[in-house]
Amino acid sequence: MVKILKPAAFLDRDGVINRDTGYVHRWEEFELLPGAIEALQLLSESGYTIVVVTNQSGIGRGYYSVAEFHALMRRLTDICSESGISLHYYFCPHAPIDNRVVCSCRKPHPGMFIQASYELDIDLPNSIMIGDRLSDMEAAFAATVPRRFLIGGQSLSNNSAINLVTACFDTLNECVKAIATYDLEICKNARRY
Repeated sequence: MVKILKPAAFLDRDGVINRDTGYVHRWEEFELLPGAIEALQLLSESGYTIVVVTNQSGIGRGYYSVAEFHALMRRLTDICSESGISLHYYFCPHAPIDNRVVCSCRKPHPGMFIQASYELDIDLPNSIMIGDRLSDMEAAFAATVPRRFLIGGQSLSNNSAINLVTACFDTLNECVKAIATYDLEICKNARRY
């Protein structure tokens, strides 16, 4: 049986979908950023499988449990579902030790991307990554995700960072509108055989 691979829109969570106030783990603390649901809808309607890939070192540090994390994500998944969005998520529960990453799933390592690609039949070379940190870009690069978008108004100061990032945007909404417009132009200009 031949598998049909689908492109994914990989997204970091904190700082991209919701306001990053540090170790967010209760729904009462979870504040969706303006336009986040609409942006996820547009990505979904554009044919992307929506996959959140998030480092959650608060679990490894003992600030909250895996069960608390899943409870919050179930609420987000339910809200997305009400808007017609099928949201998948992968997380790394490990905390760095002495500022070193000691697992293969914590970004900047590509473990979550690789796992998602196998479990969800993701076409990594036709996927995108939207994140607010260079570690998001590094993980996507390592996973062969070619289009990597940095949001949050950061400026890139060194050449290695510039090579990791396709484009920078202030918000998720701005980024997704640009992606959708670009993808639509590609489809309109594609040759018909």
